[in-house]
Amino acid sequence: MITDIELVSQFSSELGDDYASAKSYVRDIPTQALVFVRSFTHKLAILIAEQHQLEFSGPNLYDRIEQLNQRRLLDVTAIRTMHKLRGDGNRGAHPEKYHLTQAQLVALAEKSIKQIVTLVVKLYPVLHFTPVPAYQFVAFDSIAGRDLCYRAMMQNDHHAQYLVAMSLKAQALMAQEQSNVTAFDADTSRDLQTTHDEVQRLFAQAAYWFAQAAPFEDVALYEHGVSLLHGYAESGQVKQGELLIAQAAKAGITDAQALLGYFYLVGSAEFTVDVEQAKLLLQQAADAENIEAMSNLGVLYYQQHDHQQALLWMSKAAESGYPQSQYHLALLLAEGENIDADKSRFWMQEAAAQGQLDAMLHCATEILHNDNAQATELEQAERYLHDVIKYGHNVTAMIELSVALADGMLNRIDVVQSAYLLQQAKHYGNDIQRQVIEPLWQSLLMQIDSVIALNPSAEELASLQQAKTLLQ
Repeated sequence: MITDIELVSQFSSELGDDYASAKSYVRDIPTQALVFVRSFTHKLAILIAEQHQLEFSGPNLYDRIEQLNQRRLLDVTAIRTMHKLRGDGNRGAHPEKYHLTQAQLVALAEKSIKQIVTLVVKLYPVLHFTPVPAYQFVAFDSIAGRDLCYRAMMQNDHHAQYLVAMSLKAQALMAQEQSNVTAFDADTSRDLQTTHDEVQRLFAQAAYWFAQAAPFEDVALYEHGVSLLHGYAESGQVKQGELLIAQAAKAGITDAQALLGYFYLVGSAEFTVDVEQAKLLLQQAADAENIEAMSNLGVLYYQQHDHQQALLWMSKAAESGYPQSQYHLALLLAEGENIDADKSRFWMQEAAAQGQLDAMLHCATEILHNDNAQATELEQAERYLHDVIKYGHNVTAMIELSVALADGMLNRIDVVQSAYLLQQAKHYGNDIQRQVIEPLWQSLLMQIDSVIALNPSAEELASLQQAKTLLQ
């Protein structure tokens, strides 16, 4: 009986290499595993197209999968799986933007690997016209990370140094995301400081290894530039970082082209606004499927009042699973000549489901102000508001949730939590927001006093007094 790696290699030797690499990185460097998952999906689309003499109209993976779908070269289940693998690969590039922890990222990578095997089993008879060989799935292990560290340190392997740095960077970004979470429990302040120190340590280590690999690998040169730009190890090196990014862009690194295009779009420390240069670079990166470049290209066209091109590129980014673009596409479809209320609502809900904070707040607010909202919708609205508060320290969300809990809009009244949220809103809010908070503050105090006057039970009285203390 063969192993799952041997099965995929028999299906296609080139795909087998990507699969073996992806599986080896799952436990130690899940971000790198998901890079190979996306590469696998690209090559699978090409393999199926070549079998049927199909020429793709462009390089975008979403479009390629849809062309396979339109030609009915794969069934609906296979198409959906390929889109799922494509989306998971995108999440691996920016796990912090999806609020993923390291454990969740590992789970995502493991799930993607198993989806690949299922897809290969399904397509094996289609490609080879023979039954699927008997195989056994071999459990994941944690060897790749230790091997990379050995090669990076002991053998001065520059690609290994780059991969180690990418792993450290991903861990740092996810830890940073967690450290930015609002501490509702004062006792967690020491833990947050510990997390902050760990974030700085991880960033500094990533910066060191990027610097070691940068003279030898263009992609590491780009990441070294980013580390200087954002001060992973030390601050004050913004211009030097931007120049290294420009150097990597000239060498053809897609992410560098996307970022340099953004610099030219909005201006930066080293680069002044140059819309034509921005368009050229963003187009290059967008054609190579950089999602942020697609999104920014859409913004550029929107600023030039070319709404059709703006809609095209924002749609491509949204369809590629980028929640920020899904949110902006929803806004674009809610205004002007592009109005499509149903599509706007769909993309707003998609963005919210993927953790885009503005979309979550928008959807939660809509639910709370819908008199016919179902219990499950209200539960979702509360979850969204909690996440927006936790990850964004958003004062509007604090106010919305406070009012909902005080007025019973969530099918219960919780004056303690309502009072605490108003207290937090007052702490984080600006002068204008505090003007909104003040009447709510006084109204909640009056509500508490009126309930206390009704001689509540001892337990209820204790809660009311706790809430009143918070508002003193």
